[in-house]
Amino acid sequence: MTEPSPISGEQAARDAAAKQRFIAISLFRLSGVFILMFGFMIMLQKFAFVSGDQAKIMGAIIATVGMFQTIIVPRILVRAWRTPPGE
Repeated sequence: MTEPSPISGEQAARDAAAKQRFIAISLFRLSGVFILMFGFMIMLQKFAFVSGDQAKIMGAIIATVGMFQTIIVPRILVRAWRTPPGE
C-alpha cells in the first residue's frame, strides 16, 4: 500500500488560507441575503418602528446594500485574493 506524499508546510498554509477565504466569502454572501430580506421586510412594513413612505424608502436603501453585499463584495474579494498566474 502506498502512502500519500506529505504536504509541505507552504502548501498546508495555502490550503488553510484558501479555506478561510472561502468561509469569509460565504459569510459575506449569507449576511448580504439576510440584509436583503430585512430590507424587503421593512418595505412590507412588518416592523412598527417605520411606516408609510418612509418604510419603502428605508427598505429600498437597505435592500440595495444587501444586494451589493451579496453580489459585488464577494467578487471584489475573489479578485483581491486570486492567486497570481505562475504560482
